[in-house]
Amino acid sequence: MTKAEKVYELLKVDYPDAKCGLDYGTPFQLLVSTMLSAQATDKSVNVVTKGIYSEYPDLESFLTLTQEEIEQKIKKIGLYKNKSKNIYHMCHELKERYNGEVPRRMEDLLSLPGVGRKTASVVLSEAFGIPAFPVDTHVFRLTRRIGLASGSTADKVSDEMMKKLPKYKWHLMHHLLITHGRETCIAQNPRCEVCSLKGICNYYKEINKKK
Repeated sequence: MTKAEKVYELLKVDYPDAKCGLDYGTPFQLLVSTMLSAQATDKSVNVVTKGIYSEYPDLESFLTLTQEEIEQKIKKIGLYKNKSKNIYHMCHELKERYNGEVPRRMEDLLSLPGVGRKTASVVLSEAFGIPAFPVDTHVFRLTRRIGLASGSTADKVSDEMMKKLPKYKWHLMHHLLITHGRETCIAQNPRCEVCSLKGICNYYKEINKKK
């Protein structure tokens, strides 16, 4: 069993309920929520989108909003000015270029304003069940800490992880790493003493060498 497989199996036991932290009902809502989640917590995004989606549940209703109106509705979320601009233009391009349907191809999603590889990967894997490996700040930190990847960017780490696990494990592994990053392997002062991965973690070996 490879190291990546071991991590997968151990975390699966630790977090049997690991899943997407964003609340959404449709691929379009997931796309908007994921765009909003950059440098923001899923919890803060869910608070804001709960009100928005009850009033504006789909693309057609979003298209009635001006950029300024979107800005006002997402003001509690970081980078709201830039995000409102991207969401406004994304909605119009979705209507014009894709007949109002969220595309199911990576290159099409990446062609939309404000949609990077992480967002596209989340939409593909979560909404459509198409294998992809999204890398957010938690996944980036953990894969490098544990010693699963060494890439200097999220995209490079994504490429590495897709080579190390079979496709059917990508989706759950992404959620397992995020949950572990939130609950145990936190950014500052990770809780190594209670971590099930300490026996195979590079970071744990490193800090114990220094003691």
